[in-house]
Amino acid sequence: MAENGEEKLLAVARHIAKTLGHNESMADDILQIFSTFDGRFSREKLSEDHQPGDDGSSGVASLERALNSLDSQISRFIASDQPIWSDPADSAAFLDSIDELVNLTRDWSHASSEKPIGTLLSRADDMMQQAMFRVEEEFRSLMDHGAESFPVNHRFDSEEEEDEEEEEEVDYDDTTQIPVAQPLTDYDLIIDALSSATINDLHEMAKRMLAAGFGKACSHVYSASRREFLEESVSRLGLQKQLSIEDVHKMQWQELEDEIDRWIKAANVALRILFPSERRLCDRVFFGFSSAADLSFMEVCRGSTIQLLNFADAVAIGSRSPERLFKVLDVFETMRDLMPEFESVFSDQFCLVLRNEAVTIWKRLGEAVRGIFMELENLIRRDPAKAAVPGGGLHPITRYVMNYLRAACRSRQTLEQVFEESNGVPSKDSTLLTVQMSWIMELLESNLEVKSKVYKDPALSYVFLMNNGRYIVQKVRDGELGVLLGEDWIRKHNAKVKQYHVSYQRSSWNKMVGLLKVDSAAAGMNGLGKAMKEKLKEFNTQFEEVCKAHSTWVVFDEQMREELRISLAKLLLPPYGNFIGRFQNLGDIGKNADRYIKYGVEDIEARVNELFKGTTTARK
Repeated sequence: MAENGEEKLLAVARHIAKTLGHNESMADDILQIFSTFDGRFSREKLSEDHQPGDDGSSGVASLERALNSLDSQISRFIASDQPIWSDPADSAAFLDSIDELVNLTRDWSHASSEKPIGTLLSRADDMMQQAMFRVEEEFRSLMDHGAESFPVNHRFDSEEEEDEEEEEEVDYDDTTQIPVAQPLTDYDLIIDALSSATINDLHEMAKRMLAAGFGKACSHVYSASRREFLEESVSRLGLQKQLSIEDVHKMQWQELEDEIDRWIKAANVALRILFPSERRLCDRVFFGFSSAADLSFMEVCRGSTIQLLNFADAVAIGSRSPERLFKVLDVFETMRDLMPEFESVFSDQFCLVLRNEAVTIWKRLGEAVRGIFMELENLIRRDPAKAAVPGGGLHPITRYVMNYLRAACRSRQTLEQVFEESNGVPSKDSTLLTVQMSWIMELLESNLEVKSKVYKDPALSYVFLMNNGRYIVQKVRDGELGVLLGEDWIRKHNAKVKQYHVSYQRSSWNKMVGLLKVDSAAAGMNGLGKAMKEKLKEFNTQFEEVCKAHSTWVVFDEQMREELRISLAKLLLPPYGNFIGRFQNLGDIGKNADRYIKYGVEDIEARVNELFKGTTTARK
């Protein structure tokens, strides 16, 4: 029934047009008036000869009348000075006209080889091109100005820049302002940069442009607008624009450290918020056209992504100086943690290159970390053994390397990952990181052994090795480094320190203790007294010299210093007490013993307790 009613309605409209229209032009004008009231009253629908299957001049005339009608409708919108999408009725009518032109061209395309039809279809193509130019213009306008009435609610600028940025925004005019995201409070969010109504309008335009073969133009306009927004947002995070790899390598280290901090913030905001938001917007605007959405998204994000990746790459291929390890690790960890975002956001075929480049640079950062440890090895090897540390104290290379390794091991899990990705083969009971740390410790110990040879006094060289060995063990035991090297390593090196202690005693004090031994069978009373006087005199001289020298030596660890004093007291006091007691009991000689005994047992103990305090220089 409805179809019969519509046919009757169309018949009445055709009859009115024929009756009132004295010529073809007047009839077209009347039909144009009808079409403004109801889309069913278009010229091609009201034509009695409109079927594309008709042959001869009637078919050509029907197509021509339909094109004339659509040309009139479309031209009116194209010529308008006002934005078509400012009025929903106008935008709907314009899109309907485009749809009709698309359908008409498709319906007649089978007859395009016929010259009259082909000529008219060429005209239809020209009309479509003009219509698409206007759609593109409207699309661009909505992209550029749609966000102005729908500002986002987050800023990503640093807090100290907020006032400055607010002042700058006051100076923007309506044609230059670019909406930019606001301060970050949470990474778990998506920004809607455009209203749903604007997105729907853009989708309808994109659908027509893609259907008409203008997909690339649509994608270009979309990408240009959103790319500007995205790059400005990244710039507001403090990351310098157009920063080449050479520029990064020329930076002073402090400046580069600050830039790395800004890069980490920018990378997290970009990969976790900005890029996913752009992905969602692309998918909504180009809904139903996945290839166009993927291409547009890639074009939007490519510049900012390359900017982020180039900076990380510059850090990766830059100096391998050991002090850079910790910032390089920061960049490595950021790239590692963002890999899931790279995989999910850049999952399509157009973004494959960006995704692969991110993986490559991440691995290159791992190579940089391993290279820095190689440079640390070289630094230890090259450290000269020319000047001796005063008092046998702690060598700067020991302090530097051990504090460096302790700090590095705070990132033990990351370092484990870095070294496992190398081509090395771990031993049965050790990880590659453990092997690396053990090797560095071995290099350090070998270097210290060489440095100990600088001291002319063997006893002082053992004090030097004792000090540095004790420091190494302490630093290993109290942190993640001890977990890596293990208890067995710690026990072995504690034993080495004790051996240095024994060697120190043997080289300095054992000879002195030997003077306190008396062979009473080798001489009579007078001979024994004379020998003991000589021994005591020699002991006093040696004891004075040793105490004078060793009191300027330094033992930095209080516990070890006390252990040494106790050990020396046990070594000296019993034989010395026995010696002077026996000397005092040698008859007439013993009566004058005080003339020869310079130190009492308490004096010896007091002098021993004054050892290893060091000079001001040695204690530093």
